[in-house]
Amino acid sequence: MSVNDIKFIGTDRVEPEAYLPDQEKILAGNPAQLIWHCYDNKDKSFGAGIWQGEPGTHKVNYTEEEVCFMLEGKVIVADNEGNEITLQKGDMFAIPAGFSGSWTTVETAKKMYVVYE
Repeated sequence: MSVNDIKFIGTDRVEPEAYLPDQEKILAGNPAQLIWHCYDNKDKSFGAGIWQGEPGTHKVNYTEEEVCFMLEGKVIVADNEGNEITLQKGDMFAIPAGFSGSWTTVETAKKMYVVYE
């Protein structure tokens, strides 16, 4: 390995992939998303990038471990029992594999993410 194997994480490094949750997962609004996936290890079990979401609510079901740092905006994550947490610019958090509930983007949000599956 050399310094050539070090990957920068940023929106200016790769082209974004547009994403919209499946229609049956959308609960409100139009939660359009852009993903700048900048890194995967060799077996693709570990990755990192930048995510951006537009206002809306959709169901989530995490199969991976995810650590995030909010760069912009505000979101509300709720579990299936209705408990909520508000996350906004400057917050760093981890979502464990097995979490399911909903993700509401209150105002356009951007986060840096690292995932392990």
